Amino acid sequence: MGGRRQQGPPGRTERRGGDDGGGRDRAAGAGRGLRGTGVTTGAETGERSRSRGQRTELFWALLFLSPWLAGFLVFTAGPMIASLALSFTDYDVLNSPSWTGLENYVELFRDENVVQSLGNTFFYAALHVPLSMGIALGLASLLQRAGRRANLFRTTFYLPSITPAVAVGVLWFWLLNPQVGLVNRGLHLIGIQGPGWTTDPAWIKPGIVLMSLWGLGNTVVIYYAALRNVPKELNDAAVVDGANSWQQFRYVTIPQISGVLFFTLIVGTIAALQLFAEVYTMYFRGQASGVSDEARFYIIYLFQQAFEFFRMGFASAMAWLLFVIIMIITAIQIKLSKRWVYYEGETG
Repeated sequence: MGGRRQQGPPGRTERRGGDDGGGRDRAAGAGRGLRGTGVTTGAETGERSRSRGQRTELFWALLFLSPWLAGFLVFTAGPMIASLALSFTDYDVLNSPSWTGLENYVELFRDENVVQSLGNTFFYAALHVPLSMGIALGLASLLQRAGRRANLFRTTFYLPSITPAVAVGVLWFWLLNPQVGLVNRGLHLIGIQGPGWTTDPAWIKPGIVLMSLWGLGNTVVIYYAALRNVPKELNDAAVVDGANSWQQFRYVTIPQISGVLFFTLIVGTIAALQLFAEVYTMYFRGQASGVSDEARFYIIYLFQQAFEFFRMGFASAMAWLLFVIIMIITAIQIKLSKRWVYYEGETG
């Protein structure tokens, strides 16, 4: 009897087994009770430390972003707001702005020069964007097969894109000269009578499109980098399945670089709708100012209204109309991109 250990009632044993949960509940209750007494718990200390760390990170982030934010407010957001306000006024720089309401916007749709300049701009963009993308993609594909000479060709293609716009305009106005230009001389060597690139209204815009291809080297480099990132095993698998070179390019390469194509499509469209310096240098300087209206693009007409006729209110309205047009076109492109742009990791 002395060696037998006495066991307690079952109920008492169960209560001991539940002490852990009850202890946690009592500790939590005690912690809640302490919150109102000024006593700090460990959990509250951790929360305060995290909150203090987040505030510190936010402070340093805003500090380092402040130069960019200041520049954005002063040089972008501020002028945009000012131009929006000016678009509802009559302002000639010399006199104070006078409120005119929607008069400038009404005049936009009545001015035949606005309609014509928009038509010229859309015509140029419709030709330039697909041509530049297609040629750049073809050159990038050739670069991929150039081996060790690819770096030399890549530099050769890229260098023209960093030429100043004014220099490009002067150079191409001479190259496209109907009598002594190298373009028509080259066409003459193969038996083709060159057109009047700078004098014939029907050929002015095609000549400008030809000039614009001078700067596609930047796009070539972007496409070349994208093509090099296409996984080789995908093309190998396509070859095993019996795909020829065109099928590999169409069904493997294009989907893999579709994100890059989409980026250059948006950027190229926006740039095409804002073409200015090269064309202004070619056709609207000095004695060339009497050129056909076929060369008057939208931004050029806007510039003339603002800085030749000092119609700042009307020019501001033109700028906001172009902004809305670009936003609509970009939104349409983004909407349609869901049909053909592939992003790695997407499902469904």
